[in-house]
Amino acid sequence: MSTKPQKARITLVGCGKMGGALLRGWVDSHMIESAIVIDPHQASDLFSDNKAIEFLNTPPKSYDKGSDLLIIAVKPQILHESGKEIAKTLPISVPILSIAAGQNLTSLGNIFGSSRPIIRTMPNTPASIGKGMSVCVSNANTSSAQKQLAQMLLETSGKVEWIEEESLMDAVTALSGSGPAYVFYLIEMLEKSGIELGLPPEMARILSRQTVIGSAALAEHDPDIPASVLRENVTSPGGTTEAALRVLMDGRAQNILTEALIAAKQRSKDLNS
Repeated sequence: MSTKPQKARITLVGCGKMGGALLRGWVDSHMIESAIVIDPHQASDLFSDNKAIEFLNTPPKSYDKGSDLLIIAVKPQILHESGKEIAKTLPISVPILSIAAGQNLTSLGNIFGSSRPIIRTMPNTPASIGKGMSVCVSNANTSSAQKQLAQMLLETSGKVEWIEEESLMDAVTALSGSGPAYVFYLIEMLEKSGIELGLPPEMARILSRQTVIGSAALAEHDPDIPASVLRENVTSPGGTTEAALRVLMDGRAQNILTEALIAAKQRSKDLNS
């Protein structure tokens, strides 16, 4: 989807880790003309140098200055408490971009109005350093221009993909939404195994982290090369890597990972029910 450079007037509900990271990305990329941030728990001094950002403890009584997009970045229980209040004064034409976990398009429509344009997205934590993966789905009320605006903002934190079927969002959550935790666990396992092989703990930690960092960077550098080919490029016939892969690729690791993703997908379904 192509995007047109523009500055947006946004309202951000929630400025915690993810909301704050997104806002920082938009500020640094000069993407916003103005912002209203509704978050009673967040210190405004993080963005005190930016005159275009207004911090409020409660929703404004009116949006007379205009808002092109309202971003939901709070936990579901907080959303249900404040959403209805926000919907009372937010013009029905203002679209919603939600990163709230466990809130599907229908439940968001129940809170903010079934005729409102709504986009649901699942980002992941690497978005905080501009390396995230966000997947979006929208309801039928959302225009192409509104999708472009959402994409423009989300692209400041990484890659963006769109799906047509919202039911796929549970699988997205299991793979890319929760995925960083799996990678960090891999680093943990490599470190522990290195220690068991006799490496000093600090050396095992450094080798484990940098191996994953470097491998990910190589995959990013050559995005058109399948992961299987990258793996084969490291594997010399009869060598050490082949000996290790003979164990790793006996089917057990793949089955365990698939089982883990199935559990995450089911939990995502449960949260949306």
